[in-house]
Amino acid sequence: MYDRPRPHQAQPATTFDQMLERVRYEGAYPTRERAEEAVRAVLAALGRQLVGDERVDLAQCLPVEAALALTAQIPATERLTGWGFVKDLATRTGTSPAVARWDTGAVLAAVARLAGPDLLARILRQLPDGYALLFGQAELRRPQPAA
Repeated sequence: MYDRPRPHQAQPATTFDQMLERVRYEGAYPTRERAEEAVRAVLAALGRQLVGDERVDLAQCLPVEAALALTAQIPATERLTGWGFVKDLATRTGTSPAVARWDTGAVLAAVARLAGPDLLARILRQLPDGYALLFGQAELRRPQPAA
């Protein structure tokens, strides 16, 4: 299955440079290059976790370069919790979990703005527990089925 644009949806209004500047500001990164490293690594990691319509719709909200980083990844068979996502990112990037958590928060805050509340809610429903905080949202408990 290929991720392809859906008809009748507008192209993103934000450029990749604007997205990088937002992430650079959010993450207090010293350079644009450092912000770009974080964007590419976090979106690649998210691309391994996100599937289906939410993946396609999110890609359409992002600038082309960011969408390519997201969709170039084959979704993983193992679903990671939010903390698992951060630990996996730290391992793949060779950084500490603290740095990976910082990068994740800076990038996903910008992604949340671009996605908007409706798509973000759909994304969070698809992902395991722990991702809302990574996107800068309150982590609401899901109702547990009665035993």
